[in-house]
Amino acid sequence: MFACSECGKHFKEKSHLSTHERIHKDERPFSCLECEKSFTWKSSLMHHLRSHTGEKPFSYQRLHTGKQLYSCSQRSHTGEKPFSCSECGKCFAYNSSLAEHQRIHTGEKPYSCSNCGKCFTTQSNLLRHQRTYTGEKPFSCPECKKCFSQKSNLNKHLRSHTGDKPLSCSECGKCYTQKSDLVKHLRTHTGEKPYSCPECGKCFSQKSRLTEHLRTHTGEKPYSCSECGKCFSQKSRLTEHLRIHTGERPFLCPKCGKCFSQKSCLRNHVRTHAVEKPYSCSECGRCFAQRSTLVYHLKTHRGEKPFSCPECKKCYSHKSHLMEHLRTHTPGPS
Repeated sequence: MFACSECGKHFKEKSHLSTHERIHKDERPFSCLECEKSFTWKSSLMHHLRSHTGEKPFSYQRLHTGKQLYSCSQRSHTGEKPFSCSECGKCFAYNSSLAEHQRIHTGEKPYSCSNCGKCFTTQSNLLRHQRTYTGEKPFSCPECKKCFSQKSNLNKHLRSHTGDKPLSCSECGKCYTQKSDLVKHLRTHTGEKPYSCPECGKCFSQKSRLTEHLRTHTGEKPYSCSECGKCFSQKSRLTEHLRIHTGERPFLCPKCGKCFSQKSCLRNHVRTHAVEKPYSCSECGRCFAQRSTLVYHLKTHRGEKPFSCPECKKCYSHKSHLMEHLRTHTPGPS
């Protein structure tokens, strides 16, 4: 006798055990040449092929055994769903599908993981879960050979090669490869912000934004610079900081070719080329392209002199004026 190492089931022949083990490994070696759908057993493939050929070898009839054969393939054509749920009325083509569905109502989860004890309603969900322990990735990309533990993830990945974006926004028509990206985008139209901070109640449209915000309360700074050790709460801030060390300036001005390390600095600079000066002084009406320049200018009206000389205590409204003054205290070369 040959025993299955996963579930303990016994078989008289090794070939039967090998066939059975495909259930646990989710192997599907038999694929349809018409639609590329894969199957664990050849009989299932043959059964499926009839949906393409239209062949209906079995009809409603009674054999000499007295058993009634009902063609499963017929239901795929007729759309008949004779099995209905007594709880919600939803109908199914197969009794096995109804049995799986009813576990939603009963809460039954008969398939448990031998590693962690987590339970599942269907065997397929258990098999997917078990791959987190085995590391098995049976679905490979024919283009780049990257492997995945779930077929759905492979299908999503394939769109990166084909450029296919089947999911479109009904509001603006923008297209996406993944449903999760479309859901995030739709919130820009609806204004929905389902993720709220338990500390201050501020709401966010994306969970990642809430995670970043929470660090303002906890003070956590998980991203550290390998050069100087400075820490940051957001990865994007670390990326910006690293450019100080590398000297990288990836943001180029299309007008004069000047480069900047931050996009915000480029945006401010571009205004110096434009006629637009959105920041105006409430005292004299003078306009400025940048807010920082307006703040600098306002000190002339308010008489603010926040920069003081440590030597003689003389004060200045601008740091540059203080720096000029400090040279008067520094002795020149003899």
